[in-house]
Amino acid sequence: MLRDQLNRPLLDLRISVTDRCNFRCVYCMPEIEGKEYCFLKREQLMTFEEIYRLANIFVGLGVRKIRLTGGEPLLRKEIDVLAGMLANIEGLQDISLTTNGFLLKKYAGKLKKAGVNRINVSLDALNDEVFAKLNGNKAKSAVILEGIEEAVSNGLTVKVNMVVKKGWNDQEILPMARFFKEKGIILRFIEYMDVGTLNGWKMDEVVTSKEIHDFINKEMPLEPLEANYLGEVAKRYRYVDSKVEIGFISSVSQAFCSDCTRIRLSADGKIFTCLFASNGVDILSVMRNGANDEELKSIIESIWSNRRDHYSEERGKAVSAKKRIEMSYIGG
Repeated sequence: MLRDQLNRPLLDLRISVTDRCNFRCVYCMPEIEGKEYCFLKREQLMTFEEIYRLANIFVGLGVRKIRLTGGEPLLRKEIDVLAGMLANIEGLQDISLTTNGFLLKKYAGKLKKAGVNRINVSLDALNDEVFAKLNGNKAKSAVILEGIEEAVSNGLTVKVNMVVKKGWNDQEILPMARFFKEKGIILRFIEYMDVGTLNGWKMDEVVTSKEIHDFINKEMPLEPLEANYLGEVAKRYRYVDSKVEIGFISSVSQAFCSDCTRIRLSADGKIFTCLFASNGVDILSVMRNGANDEELKSIIESIWSNRRDHYSEERGKAVSAKKRIEMSYIGG
């Protein structure tokens, strides 16, 4: 098993398939007056065949789970075809996808048929006014909820992710908890993070997982659950009066760097060893210049074996001042 400098194994690969998104969420790709986002050109993107080749090498090095991300991955044409290709990789145990849910109703059945097992859907509010304010006025919650229902009806395991930003959607914590408890769907609360620099992150806009937990626990008592696997980012709980789970992802207040098993591959073929990285290693150019699989494998082994990233554990003025890759580029 390939391990880094902090003895963390390589188990999870997150592949961004596009840097484009149809939302402008304030914590990820915010609308900024006078700024236009410049997206990658088609020829800069990894082809499905290139993604498949690299994924095979990663699985050979120990990766057991692949998550497709973006941008918004459902904007990538025939994303279900790629999922089907990846599903055929021997040794891969799980394929999942993170989406804003806007196109999920259209793709849920195709993704399930292709071999996707799980879907994470971002939904930050039920109230349309609050939701629109957060997503750049690009969608109403009903569209996302329809996509979730379609995914569930097609047999996909669905988890809903809610990023909480103080003063923006913290009033939606209980309505969201009540709604998804009733639906029997896992809801996970994510602390507002300083990924990238465009979101203007401030510590005083973070609502901690403990605050959210305590708020919910007063109305709907919770009990802790054991982690499902090494490197699980969410702390799991269950409502005492039901079997429905709820989770808390606490990258800011309770860093989980110590057992992070994730590596990221950007849409233009750069390898990143941390969500908060400043730079990546361009493996796509090496591949397109004729490198064989053994050479590519050696590069990946070197990158992971020299990895020392633990940004969330050392978060502070010195490291926070560094330029970081935007979430819309690297994926969540």
